[in-house]
Amino acid sequence: MAEELKDNAMLNSKAVWLTGRQWLIVAVVLVALFVSAPMLWTRVETFEPGPDYRIPYALGSDYWLYARHCRLVSRQAKVPVIGDSVIWGHYVRPDQTLSHCLNDVVGEGRFANLGLDGAHPAALGGLIEHYARNISNQTVVLHFNPLWISSATHDLQTTKEFHFNHPKLVPQFRPSIPCYRASFSTRLNAVIERTIPFFGWTGHLRIAYLDGVDLPAWTLQNPYENPLAALIEPLAEPESTEAEKATTWLDRGGSKRDVGWVDLDGSLQWLFFRRAVERLQTRGNRVFVLVGPFNEHMLTAENAVAYGAVKGQIERWLTENRIPHLMAAPLAAELYADSSHPLGEGYVLLAQQLTDDPAFQAAVLAAR
Repeated sequence: MAEELKDNAMLNSKAVWLTGRQWLIVAVVLVALFVSAPMLWTRVETFEPGPDYRIPYALGSDYWLYARHCRLVSRQAKVPVIGDSVIWGHYVRPDQTLSHCLNDVVGEGRFANLGLDGAHPAALGGLIEHYARNISNQTVVLHFNPLWISSATHDLQTTKEFHFNHPKLVPQFRPSIPCYRASFSTRLNAVIERTIPFFGWTGHLRIAYLDGVDLPAWTLQNPYENPLAALIEPLAEPESTEAEKATTWLDRGGSKRDVGWVDLDGSLQWLFFRRAVERLQTRGNRVFVLVGPFNEHMLTAENAVAYGAVKGQIERWLTENRIPHLMAAPLAAELYADSSHPLGEGYVLLAQQLTDDPAFQAAVLAAR
């Protein structure tokens, strides 16, 4: 009876009936495609970053591309300079960033910009953990921006929901971040995307080529367009931004104020930063930490004293753990765009501070 029904169905439809062996072949092909597609895509997609390359602002959440950039930097034996928008260069052009200025001082293309705009320490830890795995057994410059411990909100301590940058990079379940209120499915999707390369790659396609949506949604939004044509468009290059026209914080009416420095012992961002250092070290990297330079000119006298105490705690931890570092001296007031971002000339002087520093010379410049 069953065979008769099957025969009738075959006669009356265009369905294809597969045997068990054929289903097995289909499964093997799909698994092979699932595993190899991200790797094969790197042979199709042209990605040739120049000496001052930084992840384009529009692709700031394309962590698959960031990982690809890390692999290239590692293969070229360059020193990755990792951090948030201070390293990325939020208010300057790519040829004015810290990595560019360091290359100018040493006279060779030795440093690479692996900064990511908005990458606070909680996100930076996830970025290093899941997307910078190829950074191993080499010298790394890691930046810590004190901005992230300048209030309970920046430190992610508040219990009220707060929408911060790069939520997919932070720990999704443990340790708990009080202000992070994403649903269980959102958290699970974030874990899957950063754990399984295929899903990271599909995220890259969405962000880089499909206006941030998946293929079915893109075809609905662009019913007369060919999705394959969209997928072969060139990757976005680092673009100019309005922020690059920034003037100094003084010209924009900046004034002295108090900020709410958090207790370092209970700081979430400081905890995540220390974990990032330890993660890099467990991969055999020699880590040099740059702290600041924070814009101390905007602090009241009393608040500057509190900041001095925080800096002392940071430096003690770095010293006790034998991590070479520089507590960057503040730049002139007119060389800041805001509380922590230097303007172009500020990066030149910061690079000079680093290359003049004996610890940097021994840990970074002398290392090959």
